[in-house]
Amino acid sequence: MDKDERSAWSRRQVVGGTGAGVTAAAAGPAFAQQSQQQQAQITQRAQITQHNEPTMQDPRTQYPKPPFRAQPQPWPGLARDMDPKPDHGETSYRGSGRLAGRKALITGGDSGMGRAAAIAYAREGADVVINYFPTEEPDAQEVIQLIKEAGRKGIAIPGDLRDEAFCQKLVADAVQGLGGLDIVVCNAARQQAKQSILDITSEEFDATMKTNIYAPFWIIKAALPHLQPGSCIIGTTSEQAYDPSPDLYDYAQTKAATMNYVKSLAKQLGPKGIRVNGVAPGPIWTPLQISGGASEEKYKQFGSATVFGRPGQPAELAGLYVQLADANAGFATGNVYGSAGGQGQP
Repeated sequence: MDKDERSAWSRRQVVGGTGAGVTAAAAGPAFAQQSQQQQAQITQRAQITQHNEPTMQDPRTQYPKPPFRAQPQPWPGLARDMDPKPDHGETSYRGSGRLAGRKALITGGDSGMGRAAAIAYAREGADVVINYFPTEEPDAQEVIQLIKEAGRKGIAIPGDLRDEAFCQKLVADAVQGLGGLDIVVCNAARQQAKQSILDITSEEFDATMKTNIYAPFWIIKAALPHLQPGSCIIGTTSEQAYDPSPDLYDYAQTKAATMNYVKSLAKQLGPKGIRVNGVAPGPIWTPLQISGGASEEKYKQFGSATVFGRPGQPAELAGLYVQLADANAGFATGNVYGSAGGQGQP
C-alpha cells in the first residue's frame, strides 16, 4: 500500500467512525424509546399472564358446610328463602357461546339444577323457556331476569306437570315462543321423605309418579316431532337410582326409571340423530330438601357424609348440562353423568 492509498484509507476510517458515531448518537433516543416500548410490552404480557392464572378453589371450603338451621317450607319451597341461599351460578358462571342460537325447554327451571342450567344456557347463547309450579313464581322471575340480562329470550310458563294436557301445551307454547326447540331438559321432580311405606298414601305416590315419570313421558312425546338431528334430551336422575335411601321409597324408584328411560331412548333416537343423556346429582342444596324432601334432622346435616363434608351446589352441575347439550359432545348418548361428592356411582 503506497502513501496515497494509506492516506485515503485513513480518511475513510475517520469519516466512517465519525459517521457511525453520529448515527449512533442520532439513533440513541430511538433505541431508548424502542427499549421503553419493549419493556412496556413485557410488563403488559406479565400482567395478562398473572391475570389469567387460575384461581384455585379448595372444594372442601368452597361452599357452606352443615350444620344448617331448621327452615321448613311448604312444598315445593323457594330458593330465595333458604339459608344459606343456594348458588346457581348467578354471579360465577361465564359463557363462551357454546350454545349460540339454541332453543331450550327446562322443567323445574326456577331453582336447583334447572335454574343453574337455565342461567348457563342463556350465558352460552341459548334462548330458554322454564316451567315451574305456580307457587314458585318469585324464584322463576329471578331466573327470567338473569336470562334477559344475558341478552337472550326468557319465557316463564307456570303449570302443574301432573296434567297431561298441560305438558302438551307447555311444549307447544315453548316451540311457538322460541321459534323451535332443540334442547329438552326434564328436570322437575317431587320428593317427599316418609319413614315407612305405610306412611305413603296412594294420592302421594301417584303425585310423585306423575311428576317424575309421567311428565317426562308426555313432554318428550310432544317435543319429539319438533326435534331435528343434533337435538338433545337430558333427564335429571339421582344417586337414589342406584343407592336408594330408606325414606325415599317412591322417589328413588322414579330416579331409577329416569336412568333407564335415558338409556332406552338413546338407543331408540340415536338413529334419528337425537342424543339422550342424564345427570345424576348427589346431595345438592335445593328447596327439595327443606320442603319435605328430607327430615329436619337430616337436612340440618345435609351433605356431611360426602368426602368434602358439605352438600353440592346447583352451580357445580351447570357445566354438565351445558356439556351434554353442546355439539362437541356429539358421541355422548345413553350416558349418565354423576356429581355426588365422592359417593356412589356413576
